[in-house]
Amino acid sequence: PAPPCARPLPPALRPIPSMVLTDRQRADLHASIYEYLNSSPPTVRDLSSAASALAAADPECAAPRPPSASSSTTSTTLIEKKWTAVSRLQKRVLELERQLAAAVRHGFQPGEKVAAGSTRRLLPRAGAAVSLAGHSGPVTRVSLHPITTVCASAGEDGSVRLWDHEGEGAYIRTLRGHTGPVNSTAFSPDGTLLASCSSDLSVKLWDMSNYTCARTLRGHDHTISDAVFIPAPAESSGVAGASSLVTASRDCSLKFWDLETGYCTITVTGRHTDWVRCLAARCDGQLVASAGNDRDIHVHVANGANRGASHCILQGHEHVVESVAFLTGPSAAAAGDAARWRRWAQKAGDAADYLASGGRDRTVRLWTTSGGGNCLRVFGDNENWVRGVAVHPSGEHVLSCGDDRSIRVFDIKTDRCLRTIDAAHSHFVSSVAIHWSLPMLVTGGIDQTVRCWRLD
Repeated sequence: PAPPCARPLPPALRPIPSMVLTDRQRADLHASIYEYLNSSPPTVRDLSSAASALAAADPECAAPRPPSASSSTTSTTLIEKKWTAVSRLQKRVLELERQLAAAVRHGFQPGEKVAAGSTRRLLPRAGAAVSLAGHSGPVTRVSLHPITTVCASAGEDGSVRLWDHEGEGAYIRTLRGHTGPVNSTAFSPDGTLLASCSSDLSVKLWDMSNYTCARTLRGHDHTISDAVFIPAPAESSGVAGASSLVTASRDCSLKFWDLETGYCTITVTGRHTDWVRCLAARCDGQLVASAGNDRDIHVHVANGANRGASHCILQGHEHVVESVAFLTGPSAAAAGDAARWRRWAQKAGDAADYLASGGRDRTVRLWTTSGGGNCLRVFGDNENWVRGVAVHPSGEHVLSCGDDRSIRVFDIKTDRCLRTIDAAHSHFVSSVAIHWSLPMLVTGGIDQTVRCWRLD
């Protein structure tokens, strides 16, 4: 026989586990279970007897419960959301374990620290981590939320789709309202608004809290090609962290829009002589660049008393300019506070003036907008039209995508192509976006997919 110390205690003498739930949490749990048992269709499984037994044991769970002042979610949806959240977390844990195993295979050891004075480059590696399908037409533009893991994609099918690019990727919502191809999307500096522009001559502002169209802007006479928010200066808040919205059109003009009233305050004409295809705003909100079919890149003053005035003109492309991009960085709203943003700007140094451009002459060019503007680098490795460019947050690399179906990484210091990912999409790659703080790069393609790339 087992010694007395090894014999199990009788049930009546076994210690009762301490309850980790508060009285309020226990009441909510019982109520949600009761609602779930009663909501089960009898044709599937009749659980009403179980619900009755629970109500007999705890009558309060069956009492009508007023909705919580802090949430409109019912107890039924609460328990369902908690259950699905566990599943998502389990998938995320598995994904992180796979990433860790892959990192160990490449020589990284858990707990390893980066040597003093060195940094991880965070460049995309071959093999998309996630491929998101849903558009019924080519994807024209992708953009990343400045704070969360949300990605927006615009399509020629007239829709804007929202995705969660974390983990295995997930579809969130489709925003419908445009009656023509959507050519571009852009998040506001604080991420509360999303702008979309279309060939239907309208710009729509979407409220990201409820995914509804908050305002529609009209005024251009032809296709609206691009839209960007101008970040508000660090000392002011603006609307959604922005001082204004700028749009570009095939009517050869740029328009500055007041976000409070929805009125156009400035129309810039006479500088571009042909279709204006692309825009880029510097993260400090001081400059906005535009380019298009006339091959010239115009840099304009974006804030202050001289807003809309010409800052400089950059010339050198020999064909249509398809994309422009300043250094990828946070606005004051995305950084969280002005002091943190100033520390980032000080660290960025001269790279804060970088502007990249790509065009149909198959080149990627790097410019500085200070001192009247100057071309610093010309990268000619692309084998077809360049459709999208981005300046890496480190200020050390320029990324491009294009009709040769590749993603390329150029090193600014050594003036060479550092990495090429061939066949990134099965068709032309139309857009590329990199997050300023999260290790994620996203591309969109004519193959109707959005692809997410891990950075190592």
